[in-house]
Amino acid sequence: MRAGRQMKIKYYVEPDPAALARRAAQYFLEMTTEAVQAQGRARIAISGGSTPKATFALLADANELWRNHMPWDCLDLYWVDERCVPSDHADSNYRMTREAMLDQVPLRPEQIHRIEGELDPDAAAARYESELRNGFRLEGAESPRFDLIALGMGPDGHTASLFPHTEAIHELSRLAVANHVPQQKDSWRVTLTWPVINHASSVFFLIAGADKAAVLKEVLTGPRDPERLPSQLIWPSSGILTLILDKAAAALLPATDGEGCGFLERER
Repeated sequence: MRAGRQMKIKYYVEPDPAALARRAAQYFLEMTTEAVQAQGRARIAISGGSTPKATFALLADANELWRNHMPWDCLDLYWVDERCVPSDHADSNYRMTREAMLDQVPLRPEQIHRIEGELDPDAAAARYESELRNGFRLEGAESPRFDLIALGMGPDGHTASLFPHTEAIHELSRLAVANHVPQQKDSWRVTLTWPVINHASSVFFLIAGADKAAVLKEVLTGPRDPERLPSQLIWPSSGILTLILDKAAAALLPATDGEGCGFLERER
């Protein structure tokens, strides 16, 4: 499905990291529950990094409402991207998620679909694409339709492992690809491609920090230049994009209403 020319952007602004994590945990619960109620199962893809870590910890906390209300038995968990490192490496997105959430929640091994970052990058991408095709029962050129994809954004405007001026931002036909990222320790990553991300039923960004404020404003309101700002490639087919921000990241966006919610529209 091709995205329309206009995108509606809804953003929530929270005053501090704790409130940001709580808002994101609530959003995960609401979107997962909605998918399960509609079709009996929810398939979501998550991102790594320090910002979502606190949210995952809340979802796993037995003293918080989210863990007890999350329909864990009806959830399939995937990753948006992964560094090409072993699964127990300090830089592994999977390791972060396992320590923050997976070790504490009732997900069975067959519900967890990680990217095998310990493999050769191209082999890891091919294995992950096969995992997606099997899990979503895809045929031919079909693309997986995730119920929810959670993204972050770097100070350079990257999202997933779609970094400025790298090969993966030009990929249109694959579901997952290896991407060489010279500006990040000359590393290799595996990432979902942006057409797959845009095909999801719901896509949201979780962004924190003053170092993101200027680039976020440029991504949302500046001239389109996705080669330099890959986050501009994210244009969901639904025509709606949600952002959950802290006050520092949202500092240069238009003021929110009394409930901490703001709106923008973007023309392609």
